[in-house]
Amino acid sequence: MDRNLLTNELDLLLRDYFKLTGFILVELVIRYEGGVLVLRILADKPEGGINMDECAMLNRGIGRLLDEKDIIKDRYMLEVASPGLDRPLRTKEDFSRFLNKKARFFLNNPINAKIEWEGLIVRVEAESVFININGENVEVPFVKVNKAKLII
Repeated sequence: MDRNLLTNELDLLLRDYFKLTGFILVELVIRYEGGVLVLRILADKPEGGINMDECAMLNRGIGRLLDEKDIIKDRYMLEVASPGLDRPLRTKEDFSRFLNKKARFFLNNPINAKIEWEGLIVRVEAESVFININGENVEVPFVKVNKAKLII
């Protein structure tokens, strides 16, 4: 199966599973390592602070779900982990959840001739996030964000 198709199918399946379990799917990464398909899932709780036992429980549940749905025909390795301190920010909800927290943005198109920005998340709208940099608010459209993550 095509990797993009697999990613989309797994993303839909896992979002439903995470909704039922009360956890948050932060990130799904699918790649081949040493000829083996690796599914790397970052999970969290709405209030943050997922622990190892919860990651292990999710790993078992997701493993059973994947075996039951039989989406992946090849051998695979499943990893479920906490997003850690430099948590990726992907959705509007992520940015809203971390208002008044510092984040680093890597853009696919420059804003004011810069592709890397760092600032405090101060506002989130339908199409943009606003960050404060040295007292000045900068609008960053979501379509320009290649990658964003929290900063400790």
